[in-house]
Amino acid sequence: MEVVKGPDSVLEERFCQMAEAHQTALLRLCFVLLKDHALAEDAVQETFLKAYRAYAAYRGDCGEKTWLTRIAVNVCRDIKRRAWFRLVDRRVTLEQLPEPAVPFEEKDDSLFQAILQLPAREREALILYYYQDLSMAEISQALGTPLSTVGSRLKRARKRLKAMLEGGEEE
Repeated sequence: MEVVKGPDSVLEERFCQMAEAHQTALLRLCFVLLKDHALAEDAVQETFLKAYRAYAAYRGDCGEKTWLTRIAVNVCRDIKRRAWFRLVDRRVTLEQLPEPAVPFEEKDDSLFQAILQLPAREREALILYYYQDLSMAEISQALGTPLSTVGSRLKRARKRLKAMLEGGEEE
């Protein structure tokens, strides 16, 4: 018996391919932003649900990864605004992260812990730039901020990280 596909089957198939390609990267992003694996999984699921609902209207003005990243960042921000979120201890260790594409080294743990201590906006920009391999223009689109703001956040984040990792005080 042959399965009959509806008129949206091509659209659904393309969406499934996109979800498969970006699921791990979004999970890692959401985990770093939320500092909780279960919440990160929920955020990714909500991201894909919102993206699926809006996929027919997706114009392709930016890349799929940028589009999904923007949705994921906004979903994470919504979750963090919830009152109960502030009442839970969110300290994260490297072992709690989803499996990385490249194995971590010992020095990565101190870097990761320092990144988690950055202010949220600087942390978002840094993670999107270095860990998600987005360009500054794509980050600007994903966060809905001007390009110059992204550059400023990255510069401040690098400066703070350098101070933290060298054991000095921030200037």
